[in-house]
Amino acid sequence: MHDFLLAKEIVDEVLAIAAEKKLTAIKSVDVEIGTIALAHDGFDEHTEDIDVENLQFGLENIAKNTILKNTEFKFKKVSGDNWKITNIEI
Repeated sequence: MHDFLLAKEIVDEVLAIAAEKKLTAIKSVDVEIGTIALAHDGFDEHTEDIDVENLQFGLENIAKNTILKNTEFKFKKVSGDNWKITNIEI
């Protein structure tokens, strides 16, 4: 479930960037991903290691009716407790 919520956050962020820069298609997006805090309450035991396969599945489903339907999402696992977009290729 959290993979799906994260996928939605990533898609929303990329779509916002695309709108801001007036992009109509995006070839690929590089995302660095750490351990995501579930409850966002600061307790270490409330974190989850994101399953990249589930995340990819969620992204494909959410992006299929957007300009990101053919976008390749590439993930790099990093330390830390957040995620960020590191590159967008058009």
